[in-house]
Amino acid sequence: MFDPLIASLLALTPPTANADPNAAKQQMIYQIGMIVVMGVVFWVLLIRPQQKRAKEQAELLKNVKVGDRVTTSSGIIGIVKSVRDTSITIQSGDAKLEVLKSAISETAKTTETNG
Repeated sequence: MFDPLIASLLALTPPTANADPNAAKQQMIYQIGMIVVMGVVFWVLLIRPQQKRAKEQAELLKNVKVGDRVTTSSGIIGIVKSVRDTSITIQSGDAKLEVLKSAISETAKTTETNG
């Protein structure tokens, strides 16, 4: 099953000075090991943090409630007035805006005072 793979990887390695078959196999194992290590480093540095941020964002959007102070990705700061499935209505100053939930970048719990 792996014989064609091993043969093709061995064909890519440069010939050794003494042409020892064991040295060629060790070189191939070293190359495969380096590819695996680079894959693990790639996953730890790039993929895992992105998945963690996506999970935190989904949790943030799930927990948005009326009265929360939110900041949108465009920089609008407002207080949540109503929550729907895919959008929320916020009040920023004298304006009421309906924005998509996906546009919310951060939230903070507030106690609204009407005066």
